[in-house]
Amino acid sequence: MIRPESSVTRPPLASLSLDLDTKWAYRKTHGDPGWERFPTYLPLVVPRFLLTLHHLRQKMTVFVVGQDAAREENFEPLAAIADAGHEIGNHSFNHEPWLHLYSERDLVSELARTEEHLERVTGQCPIGFRGPGFSFCETLLKILIRRGYLYDASTFPTFLGPLARMYYFMNARLSREQREDRKQLFGGFREGFRPLAPFEWQFPEGRLLEIPVTTMPLFRLPIHASYILYLAGFSPTLARTWWRNSLRLCRWSGIGPSLLLHPLDFLGCDDDSDLAFFPAMNQPSQTKIELVHWMLELLQQQFDVVPMRQHAAAWKLGRDGVDRTQQAVSHQKSV
Repeated sequence: MIRPESSVTRPPLASLSLDLDTKWAYRKTHGDPGWERFPTYLPLVVPRFLLTLHHLRQKMTVFVVGQDAAREENFEPLAAIADAGHEIGNHSFNHEPWLHLYSERDLVSELARTEEHLERVTGQCPIGFRGPGFSFCETLLKILIRRGYLYDASTFPTFLGPLARMYYFMNARLSREQREDRKQLFGGFREGFRPLAPFEWQFPEGRLLEIPVTTMPLFRLPIHASYILYLAGFSPTLARTWWRNSLRLCRWSGIGPSLLLHPLDFLGCDDDSDLAFFPAMNQPSQTKIELVHWMLELLQQQFDVVPMRQHAAAWKLGRDGVDRTQQAVSHQKSV
């Protein structure tokens, strides 16, 4: 039985997830040619993060892109994630961070195609969703409700979204049309006013739990692993202090952090030079992996770290005493 976060016999609950963005997805968003051949680094990166999590005896949620689950070269690494006991989430089919521009029909297709491939390759039907580039819209949320999803995880409550987008545009090779598609990438200033704690979207279609990607309480500054690694490129001491203080603020404010990882947190300049535009890709892979390992150890020392599915179920259980996880799975299979 999953206990609510208020349990006095366990530390506060936190969750861990990884957005399994592949090489082609980064190059596509960046405007680089050649992404249409769907280059992948999954056979390299998946064993690395699985080994790190195995050493820590930690389970997490991995949000997978449907296009990758449709390609045979990725079948083995994706199956290995599920075989290791990790939750599989839906990260859209085409990994385009402008879902707000999609029609309702296209949004349904994005979800349904990804669900089909993920269940075939991993044996799991996802009940959690995160939009690429934190992209979402009200229509998408309503579709998630209708399809029986337990939670969404697409909000990123920080004021720095416009600055991140400006940095991205300065380093990208994009046409005017492509820039227009991406003009809401990472969200606007108002995203910083969204809740840090889990909350529910409420529509006539029903309710959907939202688990935000945690940012630093009070200051709303990023604390996901890629950002800590970026800071470490300037000062390892600054990076570690930033992470320690972020966890202290989470404990002080009663926020159970939902920490986000990316595959490039486990890859470095010694692995791939094509992705040098991504922050922290000027560092060796082993240096990055060691820092991520330390971050996760510190998180485990202060919180009960679980996959997002379990975090969502515990929140629901604490609210109304009903574990809706299996209910969500059953409903989705019937849609």
